[in-house]
Amino acid sequence: MSDDHSTEDHPSPSWMDKLTSMFHQDPKDRNALLGMLRDAGSRGMLDDEALSIIEGAVQVADMQVREIMIPRSQMVCVDEDQNPEEFLPQVIESAHSRFPVIGDTKDEVIGILLAKDLLPLILNTGSKFNIKNHLRQATFIPESKRLNVLLREFRTNRNHMAIVIDEFGGVAGLVTIEDVLEQIVGDIEDETDVDEDTFIKPADDLEHAFIVKALTPIEDFNEQFATKFPDDEFDTIGGIVMQEFGHMPTRNESVEISGFRFDVLNADGRRIRLLRVTPC
Repeated sequence: MSDDHSTEDHPSPSWMDKLTSMFHQDPKDRNALLGMLRDAGSRGMLDDEALSIIEGAVQVADMQVREIMIPRSQMVCVDEDQNPEEFLPQVIESAHSRFPVIGDTKDEVIGILLAKDLLPLILNTGSKFNIKNHLRQATFIPESKRLNVLLREFRTNRNHMAIVIDEFGGVAGLVTIEDVLEQIVGDIEDETDVDEDTFIKPADDLEHAFIVKALTPIEDFNEQFATKFPDDEFDTIGGIVMQEFGHMPTRNESVEISGFRFDVLNADGRRIRLLRVTPC
């Protein structure tokens, strides 16, 4: 009888087995760990998407809420004294699912209104609507809270939005579970996204503004906006914008280049994804 074993007895090692075999010694720190994972990616043990998710998950532990929150000035709020005829247009236009309800100022958040709780208004148009009867309790968190801690709290408490408070007790902005997840898995499509096959589209919220993917080829950008950005060093408009910043920008940072204002709408800490472009 042959001593050879069949392939069923010794199956080919999985990618996890191959990856595990790389760690013949424990990495000394997080950077060393990421270096080993990137090396695994270069050897084909991890695809680019898996590596990006792992890097995002590691990065989240070092990030604070203030780095990704939607700032106070951009919060879409509903006033507690407004009736549906007054606030429904902005609810429809923003297409968000949750809205802070405020008193006299944005520092006075009295609760969260869910768009789905407004559906009965379709059938009961004649009934009197009291917004306070539809409010969910608001969650308040400090700007310094770590994203990994916040994500765990979101999952435990089943919340999807938190109001961010600054060191003086005022409202600094808000953050959603989607904002946190995007730092791990990348861009999650929402109402500001450009279609898959489209790089540039008019912005809905600002006249003469455009939503532009950072991956837009410079040639296409120049053709659309009659600009003359060179393409000898970078292939995409995101590369031009990144160079001008001189660092990895975060959401809501802006820069002016050649008569245009570039606002970062979406960035995951490793790359710019989406821009708003407005003539200065």
